Amino acid sequence: MNKPAVLYMVVPCYNEEAVLETTASVLEKKYAQLIEKELISEKSRVVFVNDGSSDNTWRIISRLHSQKPLLFSGINLAHNRGHQNAVLAGLMTVKELCDAVITMDADLQDDVEAVDEMLEKFYEGNHVVYGVRSNRKTDTVFKRFTAQSFYKFMKVMGADVVYNHADFRLMSARVLSELENFKEVNLFLRGMIPLIGFQSANVYYERKERVAGESKYPLKKMISFAMNGITSFSVRPLKIITSFGFFMVLVSIIAFIWAFVSKLAGNTELGWSSTLCSIWLIGGIQILCLGIIGEYIGKIYEEVKARPRYIVAEFLNNETQEEE
Repeated sequence: MNKPAVLYMVVPCYNEEAVLETTASVLEKKYAQLIEKELISEKSRVVFVNDGSSDNTWRIISRLHSQKPLLFSGINLAHNRGHQNAVLAGLMTVKELCDAVITMDADLQDDVEAVDEMLEKFYEGNHVVYGVRSNRKTDTVFKRFTAQSFYKFMKVMGADVVYNHADFRLMSARVLSELENFKEVNLFLRGMIPLIGFQSANVYYERKERVAGESKYPLKKMISFAMNGITSFSVRPLKIITSFGFFMVLVSIIAFIWAFVSKLAGNTELGWSSTLCSIWLIGGIQILCLGIIGEYIGKIYEEVKARPRYIVAEFLNNETQEEE
């Protein structure tokens, strides 16, 4: 290690007024420790990204920056664009100002003490260091089951994701420059980062309870996020539909032969129950298949329009202001 790296930490925020000042205090102490250990440069920053919050989140970020402009920076998005876009906005805004970036959520559930080991892995030559949960003790039984099922299902669908890894990761400036080449509108960073390649490592940590405020990922959003991940990185559901279509054709031929033979043998019976059940079953399957196809068509529609993924309304950063 010739000199300490300039580390920018990107922290997406959406209505985080209840926890933001606590988060800033914890990160300030951690940065002081890292600078003292000469693991990071004094030019390192914490960048809070306000994702169109409706509370006092941006006001708090602005105050933190005015009080400690050499530590805290802020990015204000023009409107709410969702967690993944907020993370990407932060990464693309600071990619030329740093040697490495760490992304983490504002709720302090990710263990900041794992940052030391992440940096050590970075100095060993790893361009990506994934923060991976060592266990899921803090999750409910339902959330634990659904989360683990999601990672396993993603693997089955052919998506390359790191098991039990969310968005707590370190990336080098080289990785950020390559990430800029990924132009898709439907973002799923957990799948995009492994596609970039380069040498990587894992750091294991225990995820904590949320310090304050409420989770921004209720069940509905989690399901939507999972669907976005699956349809963004795999066409296997479409292949399954095709295979199922051939299977249903085969079943129909067998059923026709059986009905024809029964007719010749004089064993036919009138049965409205079996007919009705068959109609409902086939109808439900068709609607489900059309829905899956519709998901892909909707993604094509969004990608073709090529609208901006985010708009930065304001960037509070001391170095930028000095240059101007």
